[in-house]
Amino acid sequence: MQDHPKRPLIFPRWVDSLRPLIAGVLLVGPVYALALLYYGGSPEATDAGYMPDQPVPYSHALHAGELGIDCRYCHNTVEHGARAAIPPTDTCMNCHANIYSQSPALVSVRESFSTGMPVRWIRVHDLPDYVYFDHSAHVTRGVGCAECHGRVDKMEVVYQVNTLSMSWCLDCHRDPEPRLRPVEEVFNMAWEPADDRRKIGARLRERYNLNPSEDCSTCHR
Repeated sequence: MQDHPKRPLIFPRWVDSLRPLIAGVLLVGPVYALALLYYGGSPEATDAGYMPDQPVPYSHALHAGELGIDCRYCHNTVEHGARAAIPPTDTCMNCHANIYSQSPALVSVRESFSTGMPVRWIRVHDLPDYVYFDHSAHVTRGVGCAECHGRVDKMEVVYQVNTLSMSWCLDCHRDPEPRLRPVEEVFNMAWEPADDRRKIGARLRERYNLNPSEDCSTCHR
């Protein structure tokens, strides 16, 4: 019987050791991608209109609107950090130790204050974990709270106004002028421009030397 010549190797033999890894990637990869798409596009991340029930019936319309409490009183890291901090119970009790101190609606707050366990607030604007967003970089450059969050001062229950999707963010980075306001008006929900919004924005963009990045690494780190 005639011997057939051996075929030359296309890949080196050490590639054989990678077969389990390659098989794992092929099996797990699609599942991971589907999970990423599901959780990245869930109401908790990018769907406008998301309005979860909170453990305490807190009215922004009352506190931020009627009483005029500044956003920074509760979200006190917004000018200096990436996240807008959720206020500790101590902040609530600064007022409610004396005001409506026995209200049934504040039972959870009083329990939190006495036990030291935090109130389990549900995050409304919850970006996917693969997205980095810095609040301080925006509010210190003339992007008002209302641009992303809407008129929170008129909301009895806070809900998500915008999609916060990548395309929505890029639209602003590519054309920031209509969305800018003077830095001193960033926390003024009721601010109204005295001139054409785009003209004001163009002047502010030049004054603040704004050139928003469109590089992927800006938000995906």
